[in-house]
Amino acid sequence: MKLERLMAITILLLNRKRVQAQELADRMEVSLRTIYRDLESLNLAGIPIVSYTGVEGGYEIMDSFRLDRQMLSLDELIALSTALRGLQSTQAVHHSHMDRLLDKVGALVSQAEQGRLSEREQLIVDFTPWRKSEVERAKYEALQQAIREIKLIQFGYTDNQGEETQRCVEPIGLVLKRYTWYLHGYCLTREDYRTFRLSRIHHLQIRPDTYDRRDVALAKLNERMDAQLQADRHEQTCRLVLEFSGDAKVAAVDHFDEQDIERLPSGSLLVRTTVPRQKWLIGFLLHFKTDVIVREPADLAAEVKKAALEIAAMYSSFK
Repeated sequence: MKLERLMAITILLLNRKRVQAQELADRMEVSLRTIYRDLESLNLAGIPIVSYTGVEGGYEIMDSFRLDRQMLSLDELIALSTALRGLQSTQAVHHSHMDRLLDKVGALVSQAEQGRLSEREQLIVDFTPWRKSEVERAKYEALQQAIREIKLIQFGYTDNQGEETQRCVEPIGLVLKRYTWYLHGYCLTREDYRTFRLSRIHHLQIRPDTYDRRDVALAKLNERMDAQLQADRHEQTCRLVLEFSGDAKVAAVDHFDEQDIERLPSGSLLVRTTVPRQKWLIGFLLHFKTDVIVREPADLAAEVKKAALEIAAMYSSFK
């Protein structure tokens, strides 16, 4: 138990700038006296822990200290390699940079372990986007460059309503959500923080102007984005009853939870669920053509019928 506690304290100190003894005692569920003895043991083992007094005092490991490869097990190296290959599949990081990084991780595996490596790999994380063009890759790399060099960017943007606007933005960071990349930044056009879907950005340019990086964490902006998405989902919802048949049954099991699906004697699937009442819902339902029937609510069924008739009218001159 002591060895595990010493390892946990070391890893915690490596990941934090400074930690107070009381916090260590609380996290390890031991007394302060035990923590002081543990810190002394770590110092004697050659891990340079420095103490600071005062209100902002605590313990930290010297900046120059790093753990060597012996601290990583084969399973941990495999987990690290799997995570890196998943990131590589996003194509947001240049393949040559990722290849070199994977080579370095592979070099940490001993020759004796190399033969076991493929046997232990039981998980693949693949985020390969359906859009794999060089234009998209160039967009990722240009944004990463602008963020790294603290350069302003300007671009055209298509918003949720289909409107085209010109934006000037201080880029802060990129985030991948459900196979889709987004840019967090401070929009000088709107004078507020905004999130932009990369697929809707066009005519991207990096300006020579630099800016003072704002004191905001990327994680906070990501939380704000999630909160807004949740608010949008709960703004107006409706209870749906849909009957799927034919090819649409595959989409039904892909999109909805098992507990929301009832398998009918006819072979159709009856789905009861609650979804946001937003514009995309009509398009989603029309996508399945005659393989889905809106059983409830009646007003939504009427909207789908109206949209289908308008589409039919638009193509009435075609033979």
